[in-house]
Amino acid sequence: MTKEETALVWDTGEAVTLGERHLSLPAPEPSAGWSAYREQRARALSFDPRRQANFEKYLKTQRTAEIADYLPIKLDIENVSRCNFRCTMCQVSDWPKGQRSTDMPLAGFKRLLDEQYGVIEIKLQGMGEPLLQRDDYFEMLKYARGREIWVRTTTNASLLHLKENYKRLIDCDPNEIQISIDGADKKTFESIRRQSDFDRVISNCKLINDYCAERGVVRTKMWVVVQKGNRHQLNDFVELAAKAGFRSVAFSLNLTDWGQEKWNTINTEALSEDAFDYDLCNALIERGRVLDIKVAFWSVTEKYNQRDTARLCPWPFERVYVSSDMRVIPCCTIGNPDVADLGCAETLTQTWNSETFAAFRHGHLHGPLPAVCRGCYEKDH
Repeated sequence: MTKEETALVWDTGEAVTLGERHLSLPAPEPSAGWSAYREQRARALSFDPRRQANFEKYLKTQRTAEIADYLPIKLDIENVSRCNFRCTMCQVSDWPKGQRSTDMPLAGFKRLLDEQYGVIEIKLQGMGEPLLQRDDYFEMLKYARGREIWVRTTTNASLLHLKENYKRLIDCDPNEIQISIDGADKKTFESIRRQSDFDRVISNCKLINDYCAERGVVRTKMWVVVQKGNRHQLNDFVELAAKAGFRSVAFSLNLTDWGQEKWNTINTEALSEDAFDYDLCNALIERGRVLDIKVAFWSVTEKYNQRDTARLCPWPFERVYVSSDMRVIPCCTIGNPDVADLGCAETLTQTWNSETFAAFRHGHLHGPLPAVCRGCYEKDH
C-alpha cells in the first residue's frame, strides 16, 4: 500500500514510534481490505466525470495553495451531536444532557452530497452516537452508498439490538463500521464509557458480527483507545475481539484535546503512550494470528511541520468536518463549531474558498498557525 493510498483513509504512515524507537507495525486497514477499498474508489471516481477531474486537480496541488481550484475529496459529516454515553475522554460529557445542537436534517445531508460532487469518501459520525437519529441515519447511509461514496461510520453499539438495527445497518452497505470498545471487562469498560452497559454492547457486537458472517461480508472493526484506565488489558482485548466475532482490532494511542485547554489537561493525563513495547506488540499480533484476527496499531506520533509541505496537516487542503447544525469545522480533533467555525456548510463550495478558509490555509502554509492547530505541529516551528 502506498503512503498516498493509505492517507486517503487513515491520514497516517505505516509505522508507530514507541519511545525512542521507530518500529514498523501494521497500521489499520479498511475492514474488507485494501483491494476492496481500491475497487470502491474506482467506482466512486467513475460515478461522475466531474469527480474524476476534481480528484486529479487535488492530486496535482500538493498542499501549496490558499485558494483551492478543486472541491473537498472527503468529508466528516456529523448527523447528530448528542450521545447516550458520557465517556471520560470526550467533550460530549461537558454538554448539557450530552447534546450540543439539533440533528442534521436528511434533506440537508442530501443537498450537501449533491453539491459536493468531488467527494469520494465520508465518515458519517461526529460527536455523538449516530443511531440515535434512527431512520434518517439509515437513509443517509443508503443515499451516500447510492452515489458510490466510500462510507465509514462509528458506533458505540448500544442500540444495535433495537428493531434489529444491526441488520438494518449492514443492509445499508457501509464500507466500514468502527465499534469503540475501551474496556475488556464490565468494570473497566463502564468506568471509561460512562452510562454504558458492557454486557449489552458485547452482545450487540456478536449480533452484528454474526449477521456479517451470515451475509458473507466483513464490515466491522473493534477500536480500542489505549489509556491509563485500560492499558493492563491489552491481551484481553484480543481475546474479547475473538469472542465478539470481530475480524480485526486496532489499538489507538491517541487522545485529542478537542482544541481546548481543559481537555488537553485531562487527556494528556490519561494518555498511556508507553503501554507498548516491541515484544508485547509482537505477542498481540501473533495471538491475533492464532485467532484469525488482524491486530493493528494507530498512533499519530510525528507532529506536522510547516517547513515541509508534505508534512502539513492535510485537512485544510482536502477535507472538512460538517457539524449537525451545518457549520464547517477544521477537523475531527476539534469537532465543535463553538471552538472553531470556518463558515456555513449549506454553501460549502463558497465556504471552501472563502476569505476565512483562505486565511486558515495561509496560517498553515506561512504562519502564524491557528491557535487550535498548534498542538498538532512541532512546537519550535
